Amino acid sequence: MALSAKAKKCVASISSGKMGDIKKCAKEVKTDHTLAQELWAIGEYLPRMLAVLIFDKKQLDETIINQLTDDMQRHEGLELNQLADWLMANQLMKSKPLTELLLSWEDAQSPIQRRLFWYHQGRLRWTGQTPPDNTPALLKSLEQKMADEEPVVQWAMNLCAGWIGVFDPQHRSRCVKLGKKLGLYKGEKVPRGCTPSYLPEFIRMEAEKREL
Repeated sequence: MALSAKAKKCVASISSGKMGDIKKCAKEVKTDHTLAQELWAIGEYLPRMLAVLIFDKKQLDETIINQLTDDMQRHEGLELNQLADWLMANQLMKSKPLTELLLSWEDAQSPIQRRLFWYHQGRLRWTGQTPPDNTPALLKSLEQKMADEEPVVQWAMNLCAGWIGVFDPQHRSRCVKLGKKLGLYKGEKVPRGCTPSYLPEFIRMEAEKREL
């Protein structure tokens, strides 16, 4: 695919793979939807990370978002997670219509969209924002669906359950019970200073840090 001079310049400037270079380039470009589409179409991780930052949110609709999340599934591991999380933080949460779309994804066909639904619900809690009054409904869904979900979605569901357990003491025992029942991430080795993902340990350690 022949690239425009502007796209070639951007690709060259981010070839180091450093997140700082990607953010610097995005700051210089600002918003350029056409360029973002061109970079995304390359199909590679780094150009797509830059594209996510410079899309024009006013031109993103459900059809385009569905295509973006579908394309993401061609990536794996950290690349997939980074692309999805950046899309949420830099686009979906910056527009009321896109946020409403995000909130509708609990039962979406796309596992990436379901992951983002749960990650967003968890994020609302750990960032200190006032979450919607949906915790009982979320807990019911977690108990019914989490065991059979795809791993990429399970991770975000587990995170959401963890933050509910940390910040909602009235639901803490229920979240710990869910973690013990499922056993997800039990015995997981984590770097020194990091919190294990196993719900009973995660909730205990994060609550103690905050004296909750």
